[in-house]
Amino acid sequence: MSIIAFQGQPGAYSDLACRIAFPGAATLPCASFQAAMAEVREGRADLAMLPPENSLAGRVADMHALLPGSGLSIIGETFLRVEHCLLAPKGTQIADIKRIHSHTVALGQVRNLLAELNATPVVEYDTAGAAEIVAKLNSKEDAAIASSLAGEMYGLDILRRNVEDERHNTTRFYIMAREKLVLEPDTPGLMTTFVFNVRNVPAALYKALGGFATNGVNMTKLESYMLNGSFTATQFLAEVEGHPAQRHLKLAFEELEFFCTEFKILGTYKMDPYRRQHRETLDATPA
Repeated sequence: MSIIAFQGQPGAYSDLACRIAFPGAATLPCASFQAAMAEVREGRADLAMLPPENSLAGRVADMHALLPGSGLSIIGETFLRVEHCLLAPKGTQIADIKRIHSHTVALGQVRNLLAELNATPVVEYDTAGAAEIVAKLNSKEDAAIASSLAGEMYGLDILRRNVEDERHNTTRFYIMAREKLVLEPDTPGLMTTFVFNVRNVPAALYKALGGFATNGVNMTKLESYMLNGSFTATQFLAEVEGHPAQRHLKLAFEELEFFCTEFKILGTYKMDPYRRQHRETLDATPA
């Protein structure tokens, strides 16, 4: 049986993502992203499920800086539609609730519910932890916002499902392993994730990225972030469609490297079907 490490408590959304992507696998909760990576690197887990971004909250803090030195490779991606549930001890009626516990990000995504119930938000360290706390309090005045899995694990009733304000709340996860995934260059539907630092010369970034345009490479992500708290050292994380051995991407990478001080591929992997479905939905939406 495979073991998948994730950051968070049992019942967290990362735990749910593991169970959906790998039914039957054992999940391993970890206190931090670094700890989850170490479990895989040191052989106590086979994979790690780690979130780089959420469609509402944006980039997940620390993940991008940790990826290059993790010693792991990205071998896949998966997307989880975040469906917040209002959880409470058995026998609770919605009218009883006075306080709602959850992670600060989750509380920010259920403002309509908080206003409707005139409930006081109580910030906890994570969603699953909030469910555990509410279960221990066993008070009809205290509820939690968390996953249905957390409700099941901590013996809470689901009073309402899908209480989030926005229906497009989705978290993307990297699936990471000790060994890189070996794929044939002509495999359809591939993504490549990489990091790079450009040389300190005028227009270096513009020149470094020019090869992707001239070689017809579709870049789906480009993000920058500080290195070691420096205002002058910036690292970029980027994602493109394709395999590094394909001629058009190989040429683009050669041009990129000419203007870089550092360049590292973090993984080449198959796109999750969600990407195609989401793109088709956007293409079909009237302007």
